[in-house]
Formats: sequence, C-alpha cells, structure tokens
Amino acid sequence: MENYLWWKHGVIYQLYPRSFYDSNSDGIGDIRGIIEKLDYLTDLGIDAIWLSPIYSSPMYDHGYDIREYRSIDPVYGTMDDFMRLLHDAHDRNIRIIMDLVLNHTSYLHPWFLAARCSRENAKRDWYIWGDGNREKPPNNWKSAFGGSTWEWDELTRQFYLHSFLKEQPDVNWRNIDLKKAMFDTVRYWLDRGVDGFRLDAVNWLIKDARLRNNPFSWVPHHFRKRRYDRNRPETHDIMTELRKLLDEYEGRIAVGEVFTMPPGDPELSASYLGNGEDELHLAFDFSLMYRWWSGPSMYRCINRWMSSIPERGWPCHVLSNHDQPRSISRFGGGKDAVKRAMVAATLLLTLRGTPFIYYGEEIGMKNIKIQRNEICDHLGKRYWPFYAGRDPSRTPMQWSEEAGAGFTTDAGWLPVNEDFERVNVRVSSEDEYSLLNCYRSLIMLRKEKEALQRGSWVPLIKGKRDVISYLRAFSNRKICVVLNLSGGERKFRISDRGQWKVIFSTHKPNNRFFTDLHFQLAPYEATLVERVGEI
Repeated sequence: MENYLWWKHGVIYQLYPRSFYDSNSDGIGDIRGIIEKLDYLTDLGIDAIWLSPIYSSPMYDHGYDIREYRSIDPVYGTMDDFMRLLHDAHDRNIRIIMDLVLNHTSYLHPWFLAARCSRENAKRDWYIWGDGNREKPPNNWKSAFGGSTWEWDELTRQFYLHSFLKEQPDVNWRNIDLKKAMFDTVRYWLDRGVDGFRLDAVNWLIKDARLRNNPFSWVPHHFRKRRYDRNRPETHDIMTELRKLLDEYEGRIAVGEVFTMPPGDPELSASYLGNGEDELHLAFDFSLMYRWWSGPSMYRCINRWMSSIPERGWPCHVLSNHDQPRSISRFGGGKDAVKRAMVAATLLLTLRGTPFIYYGEEIGMKNIKIQRNEICDHLGKRYWPFYAGRDPSRTPMQWSEEAGAGFTTDAGWLPVNEDFERVNVRVSSEDEYSLLNCYRSLIMLRKEKEALQRGSWVPLIKGKRDVISYLRAFSNRKICVVLNLSGGERKFRISDRGQWKVIFSTHKPNNRFFTDLHFQLAPYEATLVERVGEI
C-alpha cells in the first residue's frame, strides 16, 4: 500500500506490563512474559504495543514516578530483556511505544536528591520551588490527586511543586539544562530502536512563571479553573521542538495524554497536534470514556472530536485505559454486555483514526470489586470507600481457566476477576462467535480495506433512535458502517442504490447482497456493507 504509515493505519495495543504475563512466578508481569505472548499479539493483528512505564521506580505510582530514565526496573527484567523484546517484536512487524513521563520525576531521582540538598545546588532550578511557611503555600494550586500541590521541604525551607503525589516533584521546563537532559533521554531510547512515546500529562509541562493563583469557578473538580498550572502556551513550543527531534528518526511518533478536568476537551487535545505536522502525531481525547451507552451522546462526542482535528492532523480513539473503568463495565452489564462490547469494538475499529485497544478489552475483561486489604493504588487507599482507585481496571490478564487465570502460578499482585474461568483467551479462541474473534475479524478487515484505514468519514445517521451510521470512502471504494446501540429492532434506510455486500456483521451472514441500503437491524447489531457495483 502506498504511503502506509503504521501509526495512522495500524492498531495500537496498550499493555500494562505488571498485569500482562508473569514469566517467573513472582506474581508480577514482566518483559519476558510479554515476549512469550508476542505470538498472541501477532495473531490478534495489532501493529504496535504501548508499554506503561517499565523504568526504575520506587513504585509509589506504579512506574509513573521514575527514578532513572535509562534503566529497566528489576521487577520487570533487565535492559537485555527489553532489547530482546524490541528485536522480537520488530521481527513480527510490531512497533514498541514507551510511556514517558516528562512532567515530573520520582522524589528519589538523582536530580531531585541533588536539588533538595541546598538552594545553591546546580540542579535546584531543575524543579519548581516556592516561598512561604509551613502553613501558607505559595498559591492555591491543587494536586490532581487531592490536597495542595505544594510540599514543604524542611531542609531548605521552601515548598516544591507536585501536580500529582508528593513523591512526584514537577520538573522545571523553563530551565534549559533540564530540557536538554529530557531531550537526551528521548534520543537515548530512539537510538536503541524504540518507535515512539506516549507522553504522560503532556499539557502540564509549563507552569505560570509568576505562580499566580488559579481563579475560583464552580467547576466541580477542586472548584478552580486550572489556568496557571497547566495548558500554558509555552508548552506548544516544547512540542514543536520535540517533533523536530522525532522527525530526525524515520517513522517515530509521540502521542500525548492531554489531561483535563472536567474530563474531555477535544479542542484542547487537538491543539497539541499543532497544524497536524509540527507538534504531536496523535493526542488522546477522552470524551468517549465519560459517555454512557447512548447513540446521540456518543455521536456528538465523536463528531466534536473529528471536527476539532486540524486539516493535516489525524485523530485517534480509545474506549479504556489504565486510569479509567473498563468500557464493557461502563457501558452496562447483564446478558447484553458482550453484544454492546461488539458494537463498541466495531465503532472503535471503523472510525477514521488510529484505534487503541486496552489489554483484555478484546476478551471482555471487566472491572472487579477490590477489597480494602487488596488495594495497591494509592488513590484507592486514600479515598476508600468512596473510590476504589484504578486497580479494578488493572487486574491480571485472563489467559485461561487455570488457577490465577494463567497469568501466574503464584498469587498475583492483584486478584483476578471471578469470571476468569469463562472469560479468558483460551476459551474465547475456541468460540467462533466470541468477542476476541470479533476483534480479530475487524482488525483483519481493517488491514484489507483501505477505506477503513484511510477513507473519509461521512456521518449518515447521527444517533437517532440509538443508531449511528457513517460512510468510509477511499478512491472508488465505499463501506457503510451501521451500529444499533439499542436493545430493540431498528429499520435502516439510506437512499444509495447499488450492489452492497455484507463484509462483517454480528448478525447477518457475510456475502449477503442488498440492492439498496435498506434492511432490518437486530438489537445490538453491528454491520458493515461494501459497495461492489452499480444497479
């Protein structure tokens, strides 16, 4: 295929290493475990793996507090293990995307240990400090995890800034030496063959130089507009420089997490694409993650995101990730949960843009109930019983009906879902009509049909009566996607006479022909028809 770009036209799989596969029976997933499961990922059809952080870390935030950017944490393996993963994945034409945290480090990082020694230390300005006294921080900024964003340092009698945990001090991107050190880290991994980076909380990098108070508002989250501690215009300058660096290496990319509260701001996320070619390659809009199962609501969300993308930019789509509840649970349980999940999978894999699949989503893994004594996530510990944290969506991958769901021979770091004996890879692989085989079929179809990879997106039905339909067209090829999000039958009719053939359906047989876009939809049906001729 001409002008094939893997990050535009492929499928990316987010893998939470701690929970994917345990190769050494210590209860924690590791790099060798990922290597052992590469054949599964190849069979699924994905084009790239995004790894949540595997760097050396004290694990206060399970790797998002990095102690050393250029080493692998022993809990996951060694640098040799990682290089083997990179080699073996590339042999299968699977790219590797690393998770990179640029906003903050661990408080045990050598940079911060040096900065904390004295106000005169050469690395003092690599972090953000503010004056005040123990009772009065420099301003009213609030941490994303609750409480003040400032922590008092008794030794040097100043506050340091942390947008997340106090064990995660924010770095100062206004410092030229800090910026160079971070860019050198990017080069370090690119030189080893890494194919790209997912950038954590990318819109937080620059803070107001004057540390001004955020204005009061009635926004529910902390009741303040986050005007001065994120989304500063200078952040786009950093993204532009980073893009130039990445463009020195063929086929390397950056995808940004644009973290917002209230969640979902497509215009803001799209702004980090610049003109589409000079900042990030991809940016996440999380609006769909905060929508219930509703045709009109989901359509409006998708349309707003598509409308926000710059002309030369490219969208991406995601239903779940390591910070949010799994989509199959969010979209409602009961006997129709898997049917809804198939409709959601069809939506994800047929929209214009790059789809991201969260591990286990393809077999229908659900959130689990976590007991208080089982919680590992600091947010769950802090806010129990009102919030169980992020652990419910981070549980071990369910490989088989064996003890431990085939993830480990020992007790896992988190419990497995009680449904693992029937919801797992082995059972799903043998069921022709399983959610897993639905994903496999859709990914294979996506590879075969240029209209699904590169085609335009033209809405036809915009959520009316819980039906969403759109046309994907490329060159002289047209594919019509029809999704019934309702639990009732629906009639679908669009005036476009011609020979239309079913190429995928959760209900209709493949290769069935229609002479018009006019047919009955079963409850929770997803169907793709391709135009194959004129009448």
